[in-house]
Amino acid sequence: MEIREFAERILTSYSIAAKLRPIEPPVTDDHPGEPFRPALPSRPSPLQFCGRKQSPPMPHPNTYTDPLKRAAVHHILANHELQALEVMAFVLCAFPDAPPAFRREMIPILADEQRHTRLHIHRLEELGLRFGDLSVNGYFWKKAQKFTCLLEYLAGMPLTFEGRNLDHTLEFEQQFEAAGDQTGANVLRIIHRDEIRHVAFGLRWLRELKSPGQSDWEAYESHLHWPLRPEKAKGRQFHREPRSAAGLSDDFLDHLERS
Repeated sequence: MEIREFAERILTSYSIAAKLRPIEPPVTDDHPGEPFRPALPSRPSPLQFCGRKQSPPMPHPNTYTDPLKRAAVHHILANHELQALEVMAFVLCAFPDAPPAFRREMIPILADEQRHTRLHIHRLEELGLRFGDLSVNGYFWKKAQKFTCLLEYLAGMPLTFEGRNLDHTLEFEQQFEAAGDQTGANVLRIIHRDEIRHVAFGLRWLRELKSPGQSDWEAYESHLHWPLRPEKAKGRQFHREPRSAAGLSDDFLDHLERS
């Protein structure tokens, strides 16, 4: 299956099952096509993006003994993972002239995002909700519309949004464990481990594509555009260990921790 065909299926299908269907081997990239930048991804009507501040807030951890509150957390996170999948498909279509190795290396990451979405959907259904029962926002997607080059994508998605998730996944894991939900905690632990590899991918390609005279931090910070900024790459508690495991230097982490 062509990478472009796979990316377009994710972007243009109204079926969640089709969006989450793995790419069919053999994977080829002979026809990356012309730039394609849809204003919105196609989604079934219950999961189309709502207006600003119209989606429900994240439930407070004090409520996590209620299964429906934990289901709502998984619903919000499933939408985050689905958006990440759609943003990555968008990048493959918007930048068809990206290095072939970059495009190939994106495929297992998209597969991870598909799996993460399925994990959250399965768990929220076990807890009493259906995916689409709650309204969802399009925050990540809207920010991706402003990416004008691969470096902006790398700074914005792998190194900011997925970097932040290195903290959030640990926070939710601990909160679910405190509520006695080891199954939900395990979902977050699986995703946390994958996010380390995703951040490592972002760092590797930032180093490959940045100006030779720039430090990693300079390249990262200079390719963020308001409202994205370094502090958006952190959760309530800053965890250095998973970021070090992804390859971020002490200098980069010192700058990030101070931001």
